[in-house]
Amino acid sequence: MGAVDGNEFVVTRGEGARVWDSAGREYLDASAGLWFVSVGHGRAEIADAAAAQMRTLAAHHCFFDHANEPAIELADRIVEFSPFVDGAVFFGSGGSEAVDTACKLARRFWSAQGKDQKTIIVSRQHGYHGMNAYGTSLGGIPANLEGYGVMIPETLRVSWDEPEDLEELLDRYDGRVAAYIGEPVIGAGGVIEAPEGYWKEIRRICTERDILFIQDEVICGFGRLGTNFGCMRYGVEPDVITFAKGVTSGYLPLGGVIAGPRVKDLFWAEGAPPFRHGFTYTGHAACCAAGLANLDIVEREKLVDRVAELEPVMAETFAPLADLDLVAEVRSVGLLTGIEFTPEVLAATPGFADKASVRARENGVVTRALRGVGLQVSPPFVTTPEELKGMADGMAAGIREMEAVVS
Repeated sequence: MGAVDGNEFVVTRGEGARVWDSAGREYLDASAGLWFVSVGHGRAEIADAAAAQMRTLAAHHCFFDHANEPAIELADRIVEFSPFVDGAVFFGSGGSEAVDTACKLARRFWSAQGKDQKTIIVSRQHGYHGMNAYGTSLGGIPANLEGYGVMIPETLRVSWDEPEDLEELLDRYDGRVAAYIGEPVIGAGGVIEAPEGYWKEIRRICTERDILFIQDEVICGFGRLGTNFGCMRYGVEPDVITFAKGVTSGYLPLGGVIAGPRVKDLFWAEGAPPFRHGFTYTGHAACCAAGLANLDIVEREKLVDRVAELEPVMAETFAPLADLDLVAEVRSVGLLTGIEFTPEVLAATPGFADKASVRARENGVVTRALRGVGLQVSPPFVTTPEELKGMADGMAAGIREMEAVVS
């Protein structure tokens, strides 16, 4: 905070894949905010929808039997967009609340069946699941735990790439694990795709060992991997999906959980046990109206298909950065790229990735550090190939300038 005070990068305007700062300088937004501006900046249609809703009913709580029309309509649209034939949506304000909801839902699912011992939630190395108590405890990025410790002890981690690690853990904690949670592609941990077949093995293990499979789609959901949800790219159907970011393209805060048929049916049956949980802004009418307008754009402009078309273009555009002396690897999947620096430069220069992100910005590209080891590329779905090239060139220029600093 001391380093930032008085040196803030103040963004004042956005249009498409570009933003402007308070001095009027223009930048390419390579990170789409925090992964979320899927339809691009400056979409008046979304603002108009939210404003129109606010003029009639800005907000009303959704506790007990209360509801509002945008929340009901958006819940239906999200289920249609999902891999579930049938499902139920529980709204919150963002991804961190979604993860807390999913974990509480998993524990309640087993408790309602008399299996109170099933309380442990398992996550992956390098994973990121938000910054609430559950997300912090589940996170596989050590720096995010520093100074806090594990706030929820009934959380465990396995490797990011070996399904058998989950089986071994289940052997050790027989009958105590409630659920496994993982991102289809690890995002903040470095843009890391699981090995081929990993997710089908995880699905098999969760089914055979009778634990819930939660897919954290806060980043990958709503088209980021060229499919509606990331799990659909890998051909698996989880029991629960968390979502946020792309549901409104960040225009208003919204997130939530989609419970698939197995979990939904337990709570929706006549005489079912309650799920006592909720937030002030659960099902916020204006936020849901923004979500509906956002999904209208995604579907009308076929932006999920556009991501699939841009995927090879983006991979080819950023691949040459792997030839830079300070770069160890460039990884791309969907409209996500991670640029990881060499272990040598990271060890020799503390905070190198953060400094490289600032250098990229000085070359006209907004990005951010990932897990302290690399840079993030997750542009809006409306980004052009020419803009992708500009992002790659600006980031390469910044990295080259860093060579002089560390040499």
